[in-house]
Amino acid sequence: MERCSRCGFPNNRPGLIFRDGVCGACINYEKRKDIDWDKRKQDLEAILSAYRGKHKYDCLIPVSGGKDSHFLVHQMCSFGMNPLLVTVTDSFTHTQAGSYNLRNLITKYNLNHWQYTISHNLFKRATRAAFEATGEALKFVEYAIYTIPVRIAQQMGIPLVVFGENSAYEYGTSEDDIFSANATIRKMINQCNDERPMWDRYKVTSKEVDSILPMWMLGENDPLVMYMSHFFQWSSVTNLALAKEMGFRDLTGEWDRKGTIENYEQIDSVAYMVHLWLKYPKFGWQRVTDIATRRVRDGTLTYAQGQDLIAKNDSVLDPWALKDFCDTMGYSEKEFFDIVNRHKKEWK
Repeated sequence: MERCSRCGFPNNRPGLIFRDGVCGACINYEKRKDIDWDKRKQDLEAILSAYRGKHKYDCLIPVSGGKDSHFLVHQMCSFGMNPLLVTVTDSFTHTQAGSYNLRNLITKYNLNHWQYTISHNLFKRATRAAFEATGEALKFVEYAIYTIPVRIAQQMGIPLVVFGENSAYEYGTSEDDIFSANATIRKMINQCNDERPMWDRYKVTSKEVDSILPMWMLGENDPLVMYMSHFFQWSSVTNLALAKEMGFRDLTGEWDRKGTIENYEQIDSVAYMVHLWLKYPKFGWQRVTDIATRRVRDGTLTYAQGQDLIAKNDSVLDPWALKDFCDTMGYSEKEFFDIVNRHKKEWK
């Protein structure tokens, strides 16, 4: 396994661009210095002006309550938009900080909010299906996080859906610095449809799969789904600072998480950490590598510091997260690791 000479990211992320020893994430990050960010904000204003004030809700923002959600809501309200906030929730234990942050976000700007909760029965069956069939435990709900907001926008006639980062570009699996996410949503819909035999094999019906998909296949602007990271220099550090000014709380004093190097990313749902950790037995790295190499890329950590944090933390699975996952899904810890070890043999 080769590592990026700049940030230390491994070259085995599926689809990762790797050129002359440098990963696509670093290549794309380097392009930031040549971008006219003032022009990008003018472009954003031109897009928003086509929708502003012309509908009861002129945009929809999917939110978790996290730091990036705070940034998105702050920016859209600063541009004079009237968003409807939508959260897709899971059945795992939610942290006190996560629940507080979501309430804070809603009340800070006096916005209306829809919470879409996948039924516990469906969530459990779909999560078990994805975990046992593919090792990607939250495949179903990860689709839903992107597709349910689009479905709601279609149902309510909301013309614009605003997501945060273009993860394919930020993590280096694409060189396309685009603002529209419509093609990505279409790809998700097609992929989910292609997986119907798997869902059916595990008793997740086509009707249940349809329940999380958009009402119809998206056109280019139907509604327009866009990435805010195209218009701003996307940064967890910057977003966190702004979110804290707005009242955001991290996990200090609530949960000393293991297998991570920060206490402010993905903090809403306890067992979600298991989904992130499952990349480790598959690829030999997990979320710690994602975060540490980002911090190296933005100059917050040195290369050596990043690699040291990865070596100490990347293999660790938080015990509370594991317990919450097993309790919610109905596994013993032995059953959990039996499934993981079976996949490890397949992944080799």
